[in-house]
Amino acid sequence: MSSKPAISFSHLGCEKNRIDTEHMLGLLLEAGYPVEASEDFADYVIVNTCSFIQAAREESVRTLVELAEENKKIIITGCMAQHFQEELLAEIPEAVAVVGTGDYNKIVDVVKRAEAGERVKEISAEPTYIADESTPRYRTTNEGVAYLRIAEGCDYRCAFCIIPHLRGNQRSRTIESIVAEAEQLAAQGVKELVLISQITTNYGVDLYGKPKLAELLRELSKVEVPWIRMHYTYPTGVTAEVIDAIRETPNVIPYLDLPLQHSHPDILKSMNRPWQGRVNDAILDRIKAELPEAVMRTTFIVGFPGETEEHFQHLVEFVQRHEFDHVGVFTFSPEEETPAFSMENQVPQEVMDERRDILMSVQQPISLKRNQAQIGKVVDVLIEEANPRTGQLVGRSARFAPDVDGVIYLEGSAQLGSMVPVMVTDADAYDLFGRVATAADLKQHVLAV
Repeated sequence: MSSKPAISFSHLGCEKNRIDTEHMLGLLLEAGYPVEASEDFADYVIVNTCSFIQAAREESVRTLVELAEENKKIIITGCMAQHFQEELLAEIPEAVAVVGTGDYNKIVDVVKRAEAGERVKEISAEPTYIADESTPRYRTTNEGVAYLRIAEGCDYRCAFCIIPHLRGNQRSRTIESIVAEAEQLAAQGVKELVLISQITTNYGVDLYGKPKLAELLRELSKVEVPWIRMHYTYPTGVTAEVIDAIRETPNVIPYLDLPLQHSHPDILKSMNRPWQGRVNDAILDRIKAELPEAVMRTTFIVGFPGETEEHFQHLVEFVQRHEFDHVGVFTFSPEEETPAFSMENQVPQEVMDERRDILMSVQQPISLKRNQAQIGKVVDVLIEEANPRTGQLVGRSARFAPDVDGVIYLEGSAQLGSMVPVMVTDADAYDLFGRVATAADLKQHVLAV
């Protein structure tokens, strides 16, 4: 029996947070701490919190309160610990430690100090740490997919966003370090690497003096992994070099996640976005012309302070015009540390909710049309789940990113974590349906191509 206390994790928030959780898990396991899947059997529960917007904070607080009511010893990590360190210690007596976003690498030491009776506050005022390929990591995703962090933090100062306040300025890993970790993950059987950072198209600026995403993609293309996907590609950074790299590297998926946030130049200017004015149309048209196969995803904020009906109508027409494959719509959340919090002309919540619903209803038939265009095609699918009751398999094709897009429900047999050809037979606005491809399906597909 281990004399060390058992630890369990409660993970909240984004995939950047997930990687922090995976590193903490890896470090604790390497140090010999037993990790329990259930909080019931744990001596300490590490809650990796999110603090990006009000709704995320509320979920984090709910989780913390529930654990406190069960008299659990809680170690609070992540963005909320960075954000509200003093308040958390004052209001949650069960919290034995708070650990900042740039300090998760010290988790073993934090647990030791808590065990010795100290109430630990381990928070760097300016987060500067970023894990590399030598930092232990225990993956929590299914066997087929892994997130690969290429940079941390952000140098932009958008008027609505507190990420730089929570995670510091941008710091990129070297190309060599990223490729080394990609090799490790490929050796574990990973079929899809999802590259993440706050602004993936800005990768390397801080390290090399200019963006190096195109060079990184070309180096990663030598790693034996079928799919490499990028998240958070700002449209201005999708340069000719990046497009060439996507086009010329077979395992880099032409999937562009473009966090546009709005279309109207007045709102983009108020948001202090890194590009302003009516550049979106020209940039998107160029990308579509040069990468006609590209799957395009974006997110928008409705109800930003000062957004008029005219501004919103501009956004509706923009969505209709560009026919994105996937769209996420969020209502504006006023964050105290941001300039947008105190801007004039705040939009009432009911108006924001109505605009979100309108925009989603505009997008739904577009998403349906884009998905229906897949019917009759044979596509590669990464198998991620099997329903033991029905035998139905669930997976994703290259057009769907994990956790944020739809899935493919399919009939047939295939191994979890494997990649198989699938004949798409039906579609709705979010998901596809199909069967593991037969020899006849494959023959028909070859003839169609």
